[in-house]
Amino acid sequence: MSADGCGAPVQTATPADLDTRGEVVVAGKVTGGDGPLGGAYVRLLNGDGDFAGEVQASPEGDFRFYAAPGSWTVRALHRAGKGEASVTAEGPGLHQLTIAVA
Repeated sequence: MSADGCGAPVQTATPADLDTRGEVVVAGKVTGGDGPLGGAYVRLLNGDGDFAGEVQASPEGDFRFYAAPGSWTVRALHRAGKGEASVTAEGPGLHQLTIAVA
């Protein structure tokens, strides 16, 4: 459980050479006008827009999800605003994206 009690696990940075062990990993960073935004709530939505998971971004704005191959939307909510980005993960590996919050 996270420090604030919401249940969303707090994240750490995802190394570019992460061994995904054959899994799809959707990872990235939440950013704002002044750089990384820590503490944002980040949701993973499947291709139909259904909720698949939620994490809390690290203090440096990092997040990571383990997912299945397919199309994903990642949404971030922070006191500074909200944003989203999409990624198509056709197969195993690290699929990185940045979510700009405004």
